[in-house]
Amino acid sequence: MARFQAKEPNGVAVQQLEVLVRTAVFKSANALVGVLLQEAADRIDTAYQPKPGQQYKGRVRVEVKGMFGVLPLERDYYYHEGKKQGHYPADAALGLETGHTPALTRLMCLEGADETSYQKAEQHLEETGGIHVSSRQVQRMVQRVGAAAQQWQERPAQPGGRAVPIMYVSADGTGVPMRKEELAGRAGHQPDGTAKTRLAYLGCVFTQHTRDEKGHPVRDYESTTYVSSFGPIEEFGPCLRQDAIRRGLALALQVVLLIDGAEGLGNMGRLCFPGAIQIVDFYHALEHAGKVLVALLGSKDHPDYKTRLGRWARRLLNDKVEQLIAQARQECAGKAQAQAVEKELGYFINNVARMQYGTFRAKGFFIGSGVIEAGCKTVIGARCKQSGMFWGEPGAENVLALRCIQSSHRLDEFWQDRLNTHAARNDSLKLAA
Repeated sequence: MARFQAKEPNGVAVQQLEVLVRTAVFKSANALVGVLLQEAADRIDTAYQPKPGQQYKGRVRVEVKGMFGVLPLERDYYYHEGKKQGHYPADAALGLETGHTPALTRLMCLEGADETSYQKAEQHLEETGGIHVSSRQVQRMVQRVGAAAQQWQERPAQPGGRAVPIMYVSADGTGVPMRKEELAGRAGHQPDGTAKTRLAYLGCVFTQHTRDEKGHPVRDYESTTYVSSFGPIEEFGPCLRQDAIRRGLALALQVVLLIDGAEGLGNMGRLCFPGAIQIVDFYHALEHAGKVLVALLGSKDHPDYKTRLGRWARRLLNDKVEQLIAQARQECAGKAQAQAVEKELGYFINNVARMQYGTFRAKGFFIGSGVIEAGCKTVIGARCKQSGMFWGEPGAENVLALRCIQSSHRLDEFWQDRLNTHAARNDSLKLAA
């Protein structure tokens, strides 16, 4: 280690000392990891049985990037002439990703998906771990692994979980800004009819066992899991159902679907969660109540607007949605605003059964979709809707898949599955079978 001298103890001196110590430790750790990695590769190559058609082409040297630096590695190479495909048995068994160790790969994906940009991921890796990878390398790794992460989200479920009193399923969609070529020919809400965003769906599953001292429902700690998709609702719904099955859908005593009242989500609930109680988020109900009142009164500035909105809230909480519809119709009957009021009342007419908030609260259910609303902001918005961002659909989808897995506390499960998938490439039994 380089000689260190400081006349006076101060912050700069301590920082310099820490950098020197870290450098020395990294060099020692890197040397040890390199020896162990080469020994493991030699054992793998010795035990490997080539598949039919694979020809041994000799040893090939590669520079492997790890957490502590660059590692030289020599391993056997095989080539299948018929498939025009090469194979390194040691790379597969060790879980190397384009010359990166599994630990570094996982860290790059974590930073690339978690930070607000790939540039920040590069800086964070450099500042906190002394790891030198470019933002472009981080991006490529996120896209490589993220594609598999999206497939992992959509995998068929094996029934699991455990019995719970109440399981909640919630879903929503939010627009993600896209590059122009991704939006060609797509209709949108711009004045000229074009689109600036693509709709990304986010779904979540969480559970509830108890209520607090005031009788309000309490979400189980760290029970929320997420799935995302840019596909149509017809594909997203079954994906969300598979996640609920993994969480124990068949064992739940009661399933509740929390949505914003959109007809597409309601249809998804009927098809994918036929036994669930559907609840329209109370916040969205109040938003639409405000629209009804604006149609009735002419403006939010009307002196009775706030008073009457509060009255709507209280009556909605007492299962009076049908009476509110009837009263609004009676008030505007024969008046110029009758058509506008009827249009806004359509939201309530279509969701009467989903707006029995007094009954739902008495049963101890959540009546707000705050969990999925927050998820749209933190899982999607915090990474994909920053100022100046314009995405390609695969790029955004892959990032969101990794973020969903992380937010669902499933990183260990995903990475173990990926390592097993890599190692299975050496298995000759599947081909023989």
